[in-house]
Amino acid sequence: MQVQDPGQREAAEATADDREVHGTTPYRTLYLMDTPYGSAPLPVWERPEPQPRAAPVPLSRAKIAAAAIRLADEHGLDGLSVRKIAKELGVGPMRLYDYVLNRSELLDLMVDAVYARIAEGDEQASWRDTVLAIVHRTREAALAHEWFADLLGARPHLGPHAMAVGEATAAALSQAPAVRSIDDLQRALGGLSAFVVGALRREITERRTARSTGTDVTAWQAALGPYLRRMLDTGRYPTVARLVVEGAHLDAEETFHHNVTTVLDGITGHRAQP
Repeated sequence: MQVQDPGQREAAEATADDREVHGTTPYRTLYLMDTPYGSAPLPVWERPEPQPRAAPVPLSRAKIAAAAIRLADEHGLDGLSVRKIAKELGVGPMRLYDYVLNRSELLDLMVDAVYARIAEGDEQASWRDTVLAIVHRTREAALAHEWFADLLGARPHLGPHAMAVGEATAAALSQAPAVRSIDDLQRALGGLSAFVVGALRREITERRTARSTGTDVTAWQAALGPYLRRMLDTGRYPTVARLVVEGAHLDAEETFHHNVTTVLDGITGHRAQP
C-alpha cells in the first residue's frame, strides 16, 4: 500500500541532524504494510529503490551505505549522521530520506553490506569447516570495521546477506552428529553466537583502549607491575600468580581459533542426558 508522506516521518531514532531538517521533508511515496499493531513502513529490503532523477550526483542505497561505512570506520558510530553522509556524497541531506527513513535503516544497510563480505567464500568440505570459515570471516570483518562488533547481538540482522550467513551457519550446524532436533540446533546457534559476540567485543575493546590511551600491554604491565607484585606476594592468589609469572602473551588470532574450536566441539558433541 502506498501513501503520501507529508514529511512527518515517525523517526524516533533520528539523530539531532535528522530532526533539525525533519520539518522540511518534501512529499514522497512511502510503502506501508498492515500489522496487528497498525500500519508500518515496509522494511528497507522490500521497498524499491527510488526512481532515478536528473541530478549531478546519482544515489543508491548501496552508495549511501558505502559512504556511511567509510565514515564509521574513521569516526565510529557516534560520529555518524545523515548530514555528514550527505556531505561525503556531495548532496543535500534531504535526498538521503528518499532511500532510508531513519538511522536504524541506515545501520541495517551498513551491517548487511559487511555481511555481504562475510557471505563470500569457497565451499568447505565439512559442516565443521564451514562454520569455522564463517566465524573467521566474521572476525576479519569486525577487525576491519570495528563498529560492526558494536552491533553484533543487538537488533536482529535481517538483511538478505545477513540471512544468507545465518542460513549457511544453521545449515552447517544442523549436520553435526549430535544436533538431532530443532532444540539442539537452537542451543548450538545460541552458544556459538554468544562466544563469537563476546570474544569479538572484547578484542575490539582492547584495541580501542590501547589506541585511545597509547598504552600497549607491555606499558600497562610496567605501570601496574609493582602493585600487582605486592598483591601476589601476599600468597592469597596463587593461581593468578602462576598466570602472571608463567603465562605468555598469546596471539589473538590463534587464541580465537583455539577457543572457537573448543566451543564448537563442545556445543555439537555428544551430551549425557540430564
